[in-house]
Amino acid sequence: MRRVWHGSYITYLEDGRESFGRHYPGIGYADMQREGIYAPIYDVHMRYYAPLAINDRAEVHTQYIYKPGARLDYQYRIYRESDHVLCAEGSTVQLFIDAGGDLLVDKPDYYEKWQARYLTDET
Repeated sequence: MRRVWHGSYITYLEDGRESFGRHYPGIGYADMQREGIYAPIYDVHMRYYAPLAINDRAEVHTQYIYKPGARLDYQYRIYRESDHVLCAEGSTVQLFIDAGGDLLVDKPDYYEKWQARYLTDET
């Protein structure tokens, strides 16, 4: 088919989250690990519109979506870099767990600090 396998798009979402964490320090995977906190994926959705060919470069736009509680919500748009065609849209929800694997119901301190730094009244 010479097309990118549909499951690879999930990897693009991961790349988008990692890039987002570098752009907005304090919420990346290394930040979580330093705090002994992890945020596994709880829910993921993808919608496909146009294919990426094997050698196409993808451009991932990642947006944090504020939701109350101990969770991380993101929306994504994946574009083909060569012509900026929207190829897919997705969303993920991550829930915080501690090092023992127990679900956190309260926001970790580092996450509250991150929200205070980056969230605005328009969020």
